[in-house]
Amino acid sequence: MSKNALVAGGAGFIGSHLTDLLLSKGYNVTVVDNLVTGRPQNLDAARKNGVHYVDCDIRDASGLAKTLAGKKFDEIYNLASPASPVDFAKMPVFILETGSIGHRNLLDLARAQGARILFASSSEVYGDAEVHPQVESYFGNVNTVGHRSCYDEAKRFGEALSLSYKIEHGVEVRMARIFNTYGPRMRPDDGRITPNFFIQALQGQPLTIYGDGSQTRSFCYVSDQVAGQYALMQSSESRPVNIGNPIERTVLEMATTINKLTGNTAEIRRLPLPENDPKMRKPDISRAKASTGWEPRVSLEEGLQSCLENFRRELELAGGKITARVLGG
Repeated sequence: MSKNALVAGGAGFIGSHLTDLLLSKGYNVTVVDNLVTGRPQNLDAARKNGVHYVDCDIRDASGLAKTLAGKKFDEIYNLASPASPVDFAKMPVFILETGSIGHRNLLDLARAQGARILFASSSEVYGDAEVHPQVESYFGNVNTVGHRSCYDEAKRFGEALSLSYKIEHGVEVRMARIFNTYGPRMRPDDGRITPNFFIQALQGQPLTIYGDGSQTRSFCYVSDQVAGQYALMQSSESRPVNIGNPIERTVLEMATTINKLTGNTAEIRRLPLPENDPKMRKPDISRAKASTGWEPRVSLEEGLQSCLENFRRELELAGGKITARVLGG
């Protein structure tokens, strides 16, 4: 018999790709999303394959119960939350409530139905890490009152809440610490590295770099990311697990690669480094390999080529003009 899955945030970038993966595996999938950052077009393929979409805010317990009445789930994936730094200043309370109140509502649903639940945490729980690469046993270096704190603390609290439900109520929890992920369906005005660089490059504009560009990130293609989350859900691993690509790149290297790929000759534009911006990001994925057998497969070059076609289409649909969202500039 087919399994039933609920994907919160399923109209978002990563959530929609996870939805497609589950549908391809024969799941009956329900997506709940309030479209704060999700986009209806992200579910175009899923609609052809029978996804059920519910417009609801997971912070609303009564609304959630009403819209999901009569549905029974085997697996619940919580990917609901804005995740771009440009959103942190606009909706910090919303982000905190989504990671606390919203996640608790889904944990209560998992408890009531005996479902397994995966919480999409983040590498942001490590803050501006002083341990490199980042391993799950590292407690992090997070500024609780900084620009990024609403997101960092929402994810840290979500992990603690998940563990508490496991201890107190026996809920089967999974926690995926997601590292930088890129691919088709990212919002072109998302404000993160990949969409900003592509949108600027395709319009012949200077690429915006914060600081000197020596800070590093590890970029995981979205198909690898959702495969990792799915593998984690099927495993018996209830501890936090890093899901990301361990190949490290500097931001300047990423900018140079995208300029070359697009043929952009404009110079780099430098802005001050934002508060608490992590200097290094690289996941240790030993736990993921050991507990799930998963590791990323898509090379950066292959993934960026896919992004190029995606952002070209986005620009065409927008009439050739999209403004990249940058911090402090």
